[in-house]
Amino acid sequence: MEITYTQNEISKVAEKILRVSESNVFLFYGEMGVGKTTLIKELVGQLGVREISGSPSFSIVNEYEAKDSIVYHFDFYRIEKIDEAYDIGLEDYLYSGNYIFIEWPEKINELLPKKANNIYIMKNINGSRTLKLMPVR
Repeated sequence: MEITYTQNEISKVAEKILRVSESNVFLFYGEMGVGKTTLIKELVGQLGVREISGSPSFSIVNEYEAKDSIVYHFDFYRIEKIDEAYDIGLEDYLYSGNYIFIEWPEKINELLPKKANNIYIMKNINGSRTLKLMPVR
């Protein structure tokens, strides 16, 4: 699935992603500043999270209470070794059955589950974004 959207349409994009997703794990790929965190904020808001903070760049993971579950948002931009992901118990999170949103998943590739939604976001010249949701691998 490929969608080109503007900031004003992000709510509809998030709704569609949640509707067509085949997994509770979402992997976000894209350059710094492309809008990964902004889209994740909208996704977790649609899952019923009321308190939404920024990207967990320094804490690595933010935990949110949703309507009927817990949502985890990871940002692996600042990790230097995959051992840091092991140290926080990432595998336990991944297989918890809760929603998982991961920014910079390429830093922990060998730990990622095969069944995950791969989302690639690119910034267009006109300021819009193009999102590609790739099938579960």
